[in-house]
Amino acid sequence: MIGYLEAAMRRRVCGFMNDSDGKVYTSELSLANKFARGLWAMVYILFFRITPRPMHDWRCCMLRLFGAEIGVGVKVYGSARIWAPWHLRMGDGAILGDRVDCYSVTQITIGAHSVISQDSCLCAATHDHRSDAFTLIPKPIFIGDRAWIAARAFVGPGVTVGKHAVVGACAVVFKDVSDGVTVVGNPAKEISRKVQI
Repeated sequence: MIGYLEAAMRRRVCGFMNDSDGKVYTSELSLANKFARGLWAMVYILFFRITPRPMHDWRCCMLRLFGAEIGVGVKVYGSARIWAPWHLRMGDGAILGDRVDCYSVTQITIGAHSVISQDSCLCAATHDHRSDAFTLIPKPIFIGDRAWIAARAFVGPGVTVGKHAVVGACAVVFKDVSDGVTVVGNPAKEISRKVQI
């Protein structure tokens, strides 16, 4: 049993994993990317996650050190998970709430004064399930100014959420949301539209 686990770990460390059918899954991410994410993971655990709630400036400083573009007055809570800070852009006054999962395999842009509420997920990548290699497909997410992604909502790869738009609690969004539109449900459907933005 130990020998099997050691062999499995060696395959994972080398960037591939064989399943019982002999298919090979390869990692398309560079060694530099993996190293940077490993370093970020250590900083996140030791200096980011454990900080008291009001220490937004400190957390923003750490994100900037890892390449994030962070505006003025941004609030990022300590329990928010950012996969790769160098792919994160947040406009002035934007908020990343408690336990938000920001899966930033590629660019995630959050507009000024937009709110990403607790337990939401911004997922900027998927996989080609038809490929034996389960190929990673990064797709950027763009959230416009003054948009609101409500609690436990899921925003999928490649989605644009327009300015002043609302993605309701627990909604699942795989299509673009226009400016001023409110969507709810799974899959998300429009329920209202602002007359003026």
